[in-house]
Amino acid sequence: MPKTMTKSATVAYLAEKTSLTRKQIEGILDETLNLASKEAKKSGVFLLPGFGKLVLANRKARIGRNPQTGEPIKIPAKRVCKFRLAKSLKDAVLGKK
Repeated sequence: MPKTMTKSATVAYLAEKTSLTRKQIEGILDETLNLASKEAKKSGVFLLPGFGKLVLANRKARIGRNPQTGEPIKIPAKRVCKFRLAKSLKDAVLGKK
């Protein structure tokens, strides 16, 4: 499996492709992350056009199974973050059906 890009590799690539410094690119990425978490907390949704949508969802309580013993266990309700890719990005990565 190929190695995934680290944050520093991403910053270096973007700095090379634009006229911005690594420090400026890193600042943009950090601010985007801060904005995403703040907006998702406040409204439950953060949209990054062309990339996707960060959505908060509530999961219901349910009964699961302990894989080792097979014994049923109660899984409590909880709030989770989900990321839904934009259709344009999905098509670019996977190709159109």
